[in-house]
Amino acid sequence: MPPAHVFPRPDMAYGAPRKGLGQHFLTDRNILGAIADAAEVGSSDTVIEVGPGRGSLTTVLAERARRVIAVELDGALARTLAASVPPNVEVVEADARVLDPGSLLGGCASYKMLGNLPYYAAMPILRRFLESDCRPERAAVLVQREVAEQMCAKPGAMSLVSLAVQLYGSARVGRIVRPGSFTPPPKVTSAVVGIVVHGGLAEGVDDAERFFALARAGFSAPRKQLRNALSGGLGVQPGAAERLLAAAGIEASRRAQTLSMGEWASLYRAWRSAEG
Repeated sequence: MPPAHVFPRPDMAYGAPRKGLGQHFLTDRNILGAIADAAEVGSSDTVIEVGPGRGSLTTVLAERARRVIAVELDGALARTLAASVPPNVEVVEADARVLDPGSLLGGCASYKMLGNLPYYAAMPILRRFLESDCRPERAAVLVQREVAEQMCAKPGAMSLVSLAVQLYGSARVGRIVRPGSFTPPPKVTSAVVGIVVHGGLAEGVDDAERFFALARAGFSAPRKQLRNALSGGLGVQPGAAERLLAAAGIEASRRAQTLSMGEWASLYRAWRSAEG
C-alpha cells in the first residue's frame, strides 16, 4: 500500500465539478493503472500530468515515477491538491494549451506526458506537447472514444486529427472506459490512447506548418477526388495537381482519407520539390 498521505483526503474541500472546464473525475483505479501502463511509466521517469483534478491519477503516478509535475487549470483544485501531494509531486496552476513543457522541466529533458484530458481541449493540449521543441518520449491520454479512433485511424478513415498525431508518433487505442468510471459520468464513452513519440517528424517531412498547409488543402473537400481537392485547396490547375500526385506515386482519383501517413509524406516531398 502507498503512504496514506498520497491519497486525497475525503474531507478536502474540492467543491462540485465545474462544467465549464469539462471536469469529469476518473475514479476507477484499474483504468488509472491502464493509463500509466500505456506510457510505460517507471521509477526513473519524469511525468507531466495534465488535468490532475482531485489527484486520482496523480496518486498512481507518484507511486511509479521519480518526479510528477501536475498541471491544473482550476486554481481551487490546484491549491487543494498541492496541500496533499507527496514530495515527488509538484502542482502547477497553468493552462496546458499554452505552456512550454521545457519551462516546467527547467530546460528540455526526457519526460512522459499523461492525462485525463477535458474533451473540449484534448487536441489543443496534445498538439501543444507534440509540436513543442521539447516533446515527450511517450504520451498516454484519456479522451472521447471518437477522438481516440480518429487519432489512431488507418487509411480509409484518416483525417486532419489523424495526421496531427501520426506526424509525431505511433498511436494505439487501449482500454475503453465507460461513463460509470467517472464522477460525474459524462454522456460519452472514453478511451485510453498510448503514443510512442518519434525523435523528429515523420520521415520525409521537414516543416510541420507547411505539411499541414498541404494536408488542409487535401481535406478541404474530402468527398472530392484528390486532384480536385488539391486544385481548389492549393489554388492550382487540376493538371498541376494531377502531376503532383503522379510524382508522389498516388492515383489522382483517390480521396484524402485513403492516404496513409507515409503517402502524405511522399506527397509533401513532391510538393516541396515542385515549389523549387
